Amino acid sequence: MWIAYAFGSAFFAGVTAILAKCGIEKTDSTVATALRTVVVLIFSWLLVFIVGSQGQVTHIDGKTWCFLILSGLSTGASWLCYFRALQLGDIHKVVPIDKSSTILTILLAALLLGEPIGWFQAVSILIMALGTYWMVQKPKGEVTSKGGKSWFFYALASAIFASLVSILGKIGIEGVESNLGTALRTGVVLIMAWLMIPIQGKTKELRQIPRRELLFIFLSGLATGASWLCYYRALQEGPASRVAPIDKLSILVTIFFARVVFHEKLARKELWGLIFIVAGTLGLLL
Repeated sequence: MWIAYAFGSAFFAGVTAILAKCGIEKTDSTVATALRTVVVLIFSWLLVFIVGSQGQVTHIDGKTWCFLILSGLSTGASWLCYFRALQLGDIHKVVPIDKSSTILTILLAALLLGEPIGWFQAVSILIMALGTYWMVQKPKGEVTSKGGKSWFFYALASAIFASLVSILGKIGIEGVESNLGTALRTGVVLIMAWLMIPIQGKTKELRQIPRRELLFIFLSGLATGASWLCYYRALQEGPASRVAPIDKLSILVTIFFARVVFHEKLARKELWGLIFIVAGTLGLLL
């Protein structure tokens, strides 16, 4: 059953990137992150009360609380970096770098959780790395994005933090029901995101958000909530080294909708890069 949850997570994660891009054309990415986190938090707690796991809060031990908080902080950092990268760069460039967190997740899962890495997995990792390199290369004649090269560093930081989320989340949810764990972690993200607004001096921008973008921010929050709940349920039932690769197949959903909505086209090398990333991802499941 964890496989179905993992694929559900991939679909909703892919849709999230498109909806978020639509919501941050004029709206600051940090402000958008804070607003959509409110939606995710409400969504998460609704499901907690539906399954009736709210009473388990008082039974969570110190170790679980520690890893849930750390996982929430890593998630918040990953979100802030990811949506800033989306605002500055093209979707088909940002997403492959973000999804490369799979590689680091597998390495950390082997080191910290004792999950083995076979030779076939090692080859798959190399294929994914090559595919990612091809996708982020700038084709001849392509215009540089408005964010210059800064989008790359934000996307890379997002990938690093995302890999930590998988490991910390796997450890932190062993002693808590998956929906409750997701809701508690989201609370940490909410506090972190809203603290960043006054720190960065962007409080005034809360009153300047276009209604259309506010709608897309809301929808992206709903998609994120659905993706999270599927992902952490899959992590609770399946191995992190298998769940993470399936989740990263969301790149196919994102690239498809980026072509339809934003008319982003892939050059030949980028297309081969995408094929290599998918092939390497599927190889990790064998």
